[in-house]
Amino acid sequence: MTAPDVLTDVNALRLHRARATELFLQEAAADEIQDRLRLVNRPFTQPAFVTPFPEVWARRMPDATVCPDHDTLDLTAGNHDLVVHSLGLHWANDPVGQLIQCRRALKPDGLLLAASLGGRTLEELRSCLGQSEIARTGGLSPRILPMGEIRGLGALLQRAGLALPVADSFCLNVEYQDMWHLLRDLRAMGESNALQARQRKFTPKGVFDKAAELYSDHFATADARIAATFEVLFLTGWAPDESQQKPLRPGSAKQRLADALVVPETPLPD
Repeated sequence: MTAPDVLTDVNALRLHRARATELFLQEAAADEIQDRLRLVNRPFTQPAFVTPFPEVWARRMPDATVCPDHDTLDLTAGNHDLVVHSLGLHWANDPVGQLIQCRRALKPDGLLLAASLGGRTLEELRSCLGQSEIARTGGLSPRILPMGEIRGLGALLQRAGLALPVADSFCLNVEYQDMWHLLRDLRAMGESNALQARQRKFTPKGVFDKAAELYSDHFATADARIAATFEVLFLTGWAPDESQQKPLRPGSAKQRLADALVVPETPLPD
């Protein structure tokens, strides 16, 4: 078997994260995760948090296990009733492997909640850079991480062996003065280009100048700023347990749907 292509240059990603100074996206995801956990009708006594920025969760949950999102997670098998993978899954070279490790760390009927950037993230920047680079150079180089769609990432939960999988998302719409301020903010968040296949040579400034012009032309706000989309996907699944609800076998219903709805039943034609 051949090894899968490597998406992320983990050394570059580590350097980018080390110089991060602006964690508003991580904080926003953490706020949403905590809101969702409050809606779960059970206490969690042995939680674990997988995160690229441990300080975010160490401050919020000082008694929890907090570990970085390395390829091999530092989690003990069957030790936790809650595992949260907080906004790092989009950079994983093996996202299914990350979810499998999280599932193995759960006790039976333990909860996994994962947050990841989704496919609509930076769709405006992706479009403008692509148009500009094609027009100026005749080609297209990897500049923005390809991120998963909600349907595809939701299927990963089942592949990882989790029960009762649910996937949903919300979008953060952020305004910037211009594209240059957006690029500086991405660098400050540790989310700049760490793709293994990224271009390593100098890019003509004209590519970025034209992209900034396109951005202002097509994605301007009412007050002459620009809009940027950050889509956050949430994946929820449970470690399998005999106590969980299971679907009934086809044909095992004891009451007709028409009777339950108090409506006449209309047979379909043969």
